[in-house]
Amino acid sequence: MACDRRTLLLAGALALVSTATPALAQEAKTQDAKTPIAVIGGGNIGGTIGGLWVKAGHPVMFASRHPEDLKPLVEKLGPLAKAGTVEQAFAFGDAVLIAVPYKAYPELGKTYGAALKGKVVLDAGNATKARDGELAAEAESAGIGATSAKYLPGARLVRAFNAANYRLFAQNAHRSGAPMAVPIAGDDKQALSVASTLVRDAGFEPVVVGGLDAAKKFQMGSPGFQRDATGPEARKAFGIAE
Repeated sequence: MACDRRTLLLAGALALVSTATPALAQEAKTQDAKTPIAVIGGGNIGGTIGGLWVKAGHPVMFASRHPEDLKPLVEKLGPLAKAGTVEQAFAFGDAVLIAVPYKAYPELGKTYGAALKGKVVLDAGNATKARDGELAAEAESAGIGATSAKYLPGARLVRAFNAANYRLFAQNAHRSGAPMAVPIAGDDKQALSVASTLVRDAGFEPVVVGGLDAAKKFQMGSPGFQRDATGPEARKAFGIAE
């Protein structure tokens, strides 16, 4: 009788372990599921958004032609932040944030096209006439989503983090109350899902405005640019059904 009781207790304990172990494993996997991110450009927008991802637990490599210049930034952000060349960053990141002057896009795409192919790329660039000349005129005419796609072929492109000044992002990340909306646009549904997660991790609410063509609704100079809005306010402004 005692033997039977011990057998039953042992069987029950094993059953508990067998049911708990997958749950614990899944929980550990979820906690460890942080996306390595390449940030191309360590200026105001790259440093701000990349820094928010580091604080959220993502390993981030900031890249420029002179990675030694990024040493103060990565030292300030801690061990999850690294500096490297553009080539090293593309190899490092499962997702990429492009945060360089727009005039660099044609050369970036030409030089690193193979590395960009198939990558989820968050495109934060804006084109200005004073700095980018004819490229700005092209973006204005064709729409910035189409223009970025032209110069970054093969990338799974999502327009994101371009609709506001970096100061607004720095001030409003993880704010109390309703989070600040970040409009995004892209043609690849899975890339939009990855981008949405990264927008949330940075402390904002993603608002999918539409495909890449819809990016013109929040490009520089449009009514959707430089808006400090909540998710519901942004969806109403962009005519998106709740």
